[in-house]
Amino acid sequence: MFDFEKLIVYQKAKEARKQLYSKLQDKHGIDKSLSDQLRRSVLSIILNIAEGTGKATKADKKNFFTIARGSVYETVAIIDILRDDHVVSDKDHESLYVIFEEISKMLFGLIDSL
Repeated sequence: MFDFEKLIVYQKAKEARKQLYSKLQDKHGIDKSLSDQLRRSVLSIILNIAEGTGKATKADKKNFFTIARGSVYETVAIIDILRDDHVVSDKDHESLYVIFEEISKMLFGLIDSL
């Protein structure tokens, strides 16, 4: 098992991706470029957590965890846009928002600990 697989924030980020994809699976009217950007941003969270965990120095780890946190912000901004465009309901927006807010706080804790 790799170290990143043991991190709760990694596990939560993977689960958040599944929930996000599930909520958007049958939605129509999503702008293709926005959809592509959302997929990249949510994957960036997971991949930067994994890559950061494998880095040797605290500075390198911190950099990757910071990038992952930035991708959380990007993901939430896209979800906000999808709500404004009536693609995501207020209820789905709120549930996704809470999940990504928790991930952001966990990443901040990792960053702050380095």
